[in-house]
Amino acid sequence: MVSASKVTPVQKVIQLLEGMSAKGKSEKHDEQVQFAAYKQFCDDTTVEKKRAIAEANEKIEMLKADIEKYTSDAEMLTKEIAGHDADIAAWTGDKKAATKVRGMEKTDYDATHKDYSESIDALQRAIAVLKKQAYDRKQASFAQLTSLQKLSLIPADAKKKQLMHSFNKNRMKALL
Repeated sequence: MVSASKVTPVQKVIQLLEGMSAKGKSEKHDEQVQFAAYKQFCDDTTVEKKRAIAEANEKIEMLKADIEKYTSDAEMLTKEIAGHDADIAAWTGDKKAATKVRGMEKTDYDATHKDYSESIDALQRAIAVLKKQAYDRKQASFAQLTSLQKLSLIPADAKKKQLMHSFNKNRMKALL
């Protein structure tokens, strides 16, 4: 107890206060180190996040420009597609009409071809008959030709041509 009596209560309080002060300084230093590390982390993170935000904003601007360009391209291509669709519709209609016209023309051609073929066949048969009957015949007289001129079913133009032909033929025979 003697040693206990040598230390006075005030000294004891001072000792405790000095211990507390040293402990406070130590804790303060530890806290400053921890705060400095945290502040460094925050500064590093802030710089990294600002850079990432700047890159993202730049990328957003580029993507917005791409979106505007692609939207414009889509509108232009939509108009072109509509024009092409209209062309296709017109061409399809033209094709159908042309096919119909060609069908009608083919039908007409087939009928005309059949008629011509029958006429040629009939002419060939008539030529064959005429060749079998190849001998001189008397020419129709002028009186017979004038009686043909009086028929109303023969067109006037054909009558004139027939009359001129007969007249010229008779003149040629007279000259020979």
